[in-house]
Amino acid sequence: MPNENPNPAPATAQLPSYGASEQGLICAYRFDAGGQASALGQVPSPQVLAEAPPGFVWLHVNLSHAGALQTLRQAGMLDDELLAAMQQGSRATRIERQGETLFAVVNDVTFDFSFDPDDIATLWVHVRPGCVLSARRQPLRSVDRLRMAVKRGEGLRSPIALLDHLLQDQADELQAIVRRTADRIDDIEDELLRGRHARHAGEVAHLRRVLVRLQRLLAPEPSALARTLAHPPAWATDEDRAQLQRASEEFALVLRDAAALQERIKLMQDETAARQAEENNRSLFTLTVVTVLALPINLVSGLLGMNVGGIPLADHGQGFWIMLALIAALTGLATVLVRRQVRGARDGG
Repeated sequence: MPNENPNPAPATAQLPSYGASEQGLICAYRFDAGGQASALGQVPSPQVLAEAPPGFVWLHVNLSHAGALQTLRQAGMLDDELLAAMQQGSRATRIERQGETLFAVVNDVTFDFSFDPDDIATLWVHVRPGCVLSARRQPLRSVDRLRMAVKRGEGLRSPIALLDHLLQDQADELQAIVRRTADRIDDIEDELLRGRHARHAGEVAHLRRVLVRLQRLLAPEPSALARTLAHPPAWATDEDRAQLQRASEEFALVLRDAAALQERIKLMQDETAARQAEENNRSLFTLTVVTVLALPINLVSGLLGMNVGGIPLADHGQGFWIMLALIAALTGLATVLVRRQVRGARDGG
């Protein structure tokens, strides 16, 4: 809950661990020149930011809160590009330079991710000298890991170091998803080798949809980082560039793992489809053989069952047994012909 005191103590009020204040603020921290963080109780004014000692401020807001955008606008924390992206709900992954600031749209899994393709939401990040602003509409795992790391006392020396930490957390979350998916695919593959493929077809397709959606949303990130590294802001240090380069390489590696897992799932689906087609062909063949073998019985019984005059052997004392022998002979002939066809097909295959 926000501080009820009309004159709150500066830079000392501890925010709740989750949720948001009446300003829509989830957390706010000031990092000194050494990278150590102290919690802020409210959004600082532009004058406070301008007069602040060396370091930077990180603000993380909940856009689902009605007053969040208005508060940040009044504090001078929003530019037109960031405001438009937030209001339009832009989800296209990108990290681009705008003058001497960095604007990032990052897609991440929600806090309660349950392998549902819809459990992916967007985080908007604005990085400039002295300030980092991040905003989201749904709780996200990566930024929450970052928040908890700061709360535990982990130091961040620059705004780009914070962005790098966020991207590293995002890569770790994606790697965990890929690892859990791979473990499940191992189990399903064992079931497939035992011939129990039909029961897992829906689950395999669901896992593939999740990975495809994740890769589609996150794949542009390494190339976006590469473009940023090619033309970094003037205030970015060599250490900042090296950190972003490592984040880009790690994220690209995780995406390659995800792509390889997608290919593995596709091969498993192809194998499942082939086995299902083989079973269907076997069932169809069995049905065809039974139909052919029953043809003499159906034909003869149909002819003899007609209620017309001149039925053969109608008055013969052994007529039933004669017709039974005829049916047996025709069925035996059909059986011999079918066996020859099957043997010829096997020899030809």
